[in-house]
Amino acid sequence: MTYDEFNEFCASLPATSHVVQWGNSDVWKVGGKVFAIGGWEKCNKPAYVFKTSDADFHFLQDEPGFRPAPYMAARGMKWIQHYDVTAATKDELKKFIKESHRIVSSGLTKKLQKELGLNQG
Repeated sequence: MTYDEFNEFCASLPATSHVVQWGNSDVWKVGGKVFAIGGWEKCNKPAYVFKTSDADFHFLQDEPGFRPAPYMAARGMKWIQHYDVTAATKDELKKFIKESHRIVSSGLTKKLQKELGLNQG
């Protein structure tokens, strides 16, 4: 997945916003809370960070091309960094990013979820 494809996909998810911060990374938020980061790697290869469930975190942290996200996982948060483009297909990466969006949006207040039209089904 390229950064353009990453940004296009994140923009297609409901109630998202985009900022560039943290070393020129593409940071995607829902309800003001981060759910995905593109570009948070010290080399020129694409890298993506996303929040995971406990089960996915424990599975992915040992998979080739994935690792606990620098800074975030060290603080006990369940965030994974995908740093090897050959480790997952675009569809797999989209699935993880979409799940991150769901996890983060579910943690918003019920009032904010309703205002943003999230998780109402």
